[in-house]
Amino acid sequence: MTLAATLPLRWVDPFTTAFILQDNGFKAGSLLRSWVPIDRVAAVVPLAVIASEDQKFPQHAGFDLDSIEKALTENRSRMRGASTITQQLAKNLYLWPGRSLFRKGVEAWFTLFLEACLTKKRIMEIYLNVVEFGPGTYGIVRAARHHFGKDPGRLSPRESALLAAVLPNPKVMNAGKPSAYVNRRAAEIQAAMRNLGGTAYLGW
Repeated sequence: MTLAATLPLRWVDPFTTAFILQDNGFKAGSLLRSWVPIDRVAAVVPLAVIASEDQKFPQHAGFDLDSIEKALTENRSRMRGASTITQQLAKNLYLWPGRSLFRKGVEAWFTLFLEACLTKKRIMEIYLNVVEFGPGTYGIVRAARHHFGKDPGRLSPRESALLAAVLPNPKVMNAGKPSAYVNRRAAEIQAAMRNLGGTAYLGW
C-alpha cells in the first residue's frame, strides 16, 4: 500500500495533500495552489530551501543522523527540529500535524519509500509545489506571485531566502512583509547559500 502511494509520484503530480485537506481554507475554497516543473523555478529557490531546512539533502538517504543526535542530546527546553526535506514532504503528503512518536514513526516509514522511489530532484519539485508559504498559499507559483508579483523562475536570491525563512511557521511569518526576524533569518540563509557553493551544490 505504501508503494502504491509513493511510486506513482515518480511520474504523476499529486492532486492535493493531507495538509491541504486539513486546512480550514480548503473547505472555503480559498487555498491557492498551482504546479510548476522544477526546471522553471529559479535554481536559487531550492538552494535557499536546502540552506535553510536541510543542508545535507543532496547526500543523505532521508534522515540527517547528525541533526537527530544533536536534537536528542542538547539541553534545551524545546527540542530543535531535525526533519529533512523528505521527512517534511512525507508529513505534508500523507500525515497530520503533531509531535507524537507514532506519527514520527509513520513519517519515517513514508520517508524511506519516497527516497527509494524518487530522485532528489523530484522530491524537491514536489516539495516546492505543495509546501505552505503563507496562510492558504501552497506552492512556489502562488507564493512567488502573491509575495513578489512574479513567476518563480524570476525570483532573486534575496526573495528565495525570504520564502525559505518563513517555512517553519508560514501562517505567522510573512515573506512579502518580513519582520526583523525574517529579514535576519533570510540574510543567514543567503550566507549559507554562498557557503554551500551556490547552485552547483544542487547536483542537477
